Amino acid sequence: MTYLVTGATGNVGRLVVDHLRAAGAPVRALTKNPRRAALPDDVEVAEGYLGDLATLPAALDGVERMYLAPLPETVADVVALARKAGVRRIVALSQSDADSEAALDESQWHYYAVEHAVENSGAEWTFLRPGQFYTNALDWAAPIRSAGVVRGAYPDAAYTPIDLDDIAATAAATLLADGHHGQRYHLTGPQTLTKRDQVRIVGEVLGIPARFEEVSREQAYREMSEAGWGEAAGWMLDLDARVTAEPERVLPTVERITGRPPRTFADWVAANRDRFNA
Repeated sequence: MTYLVTGATGNVGRLVVDHLRAAGAPVRALTKNPRRAALPDDVEVAEGYLGDLATLPAALDGVERMYLAPLPETVADVVALARKAGVRRIVALSQSDADSEAALDESQWHYYAVEHAVENSGAEWTFLRPGQFYTNALDWAAPIRSAGVVRGAYPDAAYTPIDLDDIAATAAATLLADGHHGQRYHLTGPQTLTKRDQVRIVGEVLGIPARFEEVSREQAYREMSEAGWGEAAGWMLDLDARVTAEPERVLPTVERITGRPPRTFADWVAANRDRFNA
């Protein structure tokens, strides 16, 4: 049985490859640039991309189970090709707000477009719905280094951020084991943390001053727009407002599926100290 990992050199996909290898599963990795990918010798490398459909039939040949990175533009054709090739199980990376997208016009679907196509493909399916990633905190590295201050709106926006490796471990576990068909798994880290909490923890772990300085929503929007957020600035601030009023809740999903507790934010910061200091 061959497992295809798409987006195999992406943030989550590369880690899925590692978890499947650790379990002894035969892995084929789909990547646009095999040389730069520098994948282990025991991983079969397929040159291709989900956005380039002509590259997929060869990559899908003999595959029974697939990790699907989210690319809504071609997902309907991708899953059709997968089913034609004999893929029986698809584990797709989605996002915690996918259900909210379903109420929008189809032209505005992103993660829900992926879920919709996979659910209607006839394959066994599992959707992984994380929210915020620990890696998002790296956006604060420069202001923490330079001034020890992170500026933004909604300091008490309370998320349940998660380590990418915990997402990947869950993806691998649901690919390998039966019993996950038809599940939409919301994935969280082990703590509900406000933005203020996260900045404080970064400072404590790195041993440097770090605090969150609140600015108005309007000021935050201007600064985010100037930084290149575009329309996403308003969406992000709306989300911050929502989880300030209704903090996210920790769920036991990761530990229940993988058998290990998810990594704490402080442990992740400590392991990524060099990235904050770069």
